[in-house]
Amino acid sequence: MTALVLDAGALIALDRNDRGVWAMLRVAADDASTVQVPAGAIAQAWRDGRRQALLSRALAHCDEVPLDGLGARAAGLLCGRTGIADVIDASVAITVVGLAQHDDVAIITSDPGDIQRLLSVLDAAVRVVHV
Repeated sequence: MTALVLDAGALIALDRNDRGVWAMLRVAADDASTVQVPAGAIAQAWRDGRRQALLSRALAHCDEVPLDGLGARAAGLLCGRTGIADVIDASVAITVVGLAQHDDVAIITSDPGDIQRLLSVLDAAVRVVHV
């Protein structure tokens, strides 16, 4: 069973009815896999809930991971170590690392370069799926 982590690009793909990303979400649901979405990624993708029925439906099948003070500090530290300015991408990478301690993990992202760079600093071996 592979746990999934979705970044904002994956959420936008779901909102645009990307069949490939929907298929990955369905397989995860059928396998009772964990699907996590960091709160910051939701903020990046969410614009108008009245017009985002698909995204709303997708999020109903996901665990939303809050960005608390400890997570925010870890994301900021990771940005400092990598020179990457996107704190939300860093929070996604930190979410992935937390899951990877217990599960096989795949991250679905539209930004594989930055995500792989963040994950390499964290010594995380996870599958990165580009959407």
